[in-house]
Amino acid sequence: MSDSVLRDATELLVTGPDAGVLRLGLLLPLSGPLGLTGPSGLSAARLAAIEVNAAGRGVELVPVDAGRRPEAVAAEARFLAGAGLVQAFVGFHTSDVHRALEAALAGVVPYIFTPPHEGGPRGAGVVLLGDSPERQLGPAVRRLSERRGLRRWALVGNDYIWPRSVHRVAARLVRSLGAEVVLDRLVPFPLASGDDPEAAFEELVDALERAGAQAILLSLVGRDLAVFNRVFAAARPASRVVRLSGALEENVLLAAGGDDTGELYSAMRSFAGQGDDRRIALAERYRAAFGEAAPVLDTYAEGCYDGVHLAAALAAAGLLTARDGRSGAVRLLGGGDRAARLAWSAAPLGPPPAATYLARADGLDLSVIARL
Repeated sequence: MSDSVLRDATELLVTGPDAGVLRLGLLLPLSGPLGLTGPSGLSAARLAAIEVNAAGRGVELVPVDAGRRPEAVAAEARFLAGAGLVQAFVGFHTSDVHRALEAALAGVVPYIFTPPHEGGPRGAGVVLLGDSPERQLGPAVRRLSERRGLRRWALVGNDYIWPRSVHRVAARLVRSLGAEVVLDRLVPFPLASGDDPEAAFEELVDALERAGAQAILLSLVGRDLAVFNRVFAAARPASRVVRLSGALEENVLLAAGGDDTGELYSAMRSFAGQGDDRRIALAERYRAAFGEAAPVLDTYAEGCYDGVHLAAALAAAGLLTARDGRSGAVRLLGGGDRAARLAWSAAPLGPPPAATYLARADGLDLSVIARL
């Protein structure tokens, strides 16, 4: 498979803007704590660009490493937009990077942020494809609490914007269910160099056991989520304490070495083994393009795929501007009228569905058990 859809930002400084092609900055964590998820997003975005080009519309992707410090990512994105080298941005990354990008790009170019987010208002041109904490995690917390009789919850996350928001929402939700939060802990993000994450999490697991937690809502991300689950799975409470995550996908589960406790759950927009027609068709297209050895097609990757197609659809409808992007996205994601169908004509699978699923870890797989 050719990489003709990818363009290097340095090369564009020489060649300059091209009015005949839609260039999208692709914001992915290619390094840092979420770096293990970046290759999946890159491959899925490439597939979407290849499909758009096959339909006769020109699109190119300009990767930007969003795993760096927020100010560095924002500065590069603002430069690319200001120089006219990209017309919009698509991607996923941590919410501290997201807020820096929002400040840098608001009112300049559209910016499609694809993963779960912390909720709240957004600047001009910011389009959100993912779910807020209440929408993503609320139904799963309610379901598990009611079916398992969970009354003692712990909240464990990284110390940055998204987990803080998750903890605020979760604390209210848990109380509304007649339960209590017995421990609320935010772990430094990232850990200081030289810190031993396994030792830090062993201490945290001990604290969770002392608190008598029946369930843990995890808003750890990337490597920290993998290490915590690996440590917890080897501890005494592993087979009797429910763990629910809003960031667990197949890359992190693989990094954790899998999980056979039967008590690790994830609430996300999609999972690699999901059996609905759209997910099966996407997986088949992905394998045909990149082969069986391609990075796993996780939920973050699917979000990138849909984000690139949404940007192309907005461009086709004349709505890919900072002023019109958000309202245009609402209209096109509805997908009902003829104009919306025409805008999505380069997307073989059409607009993405707005659904959330609950899955349980089964070894190295995440098996869907409910649509929420």
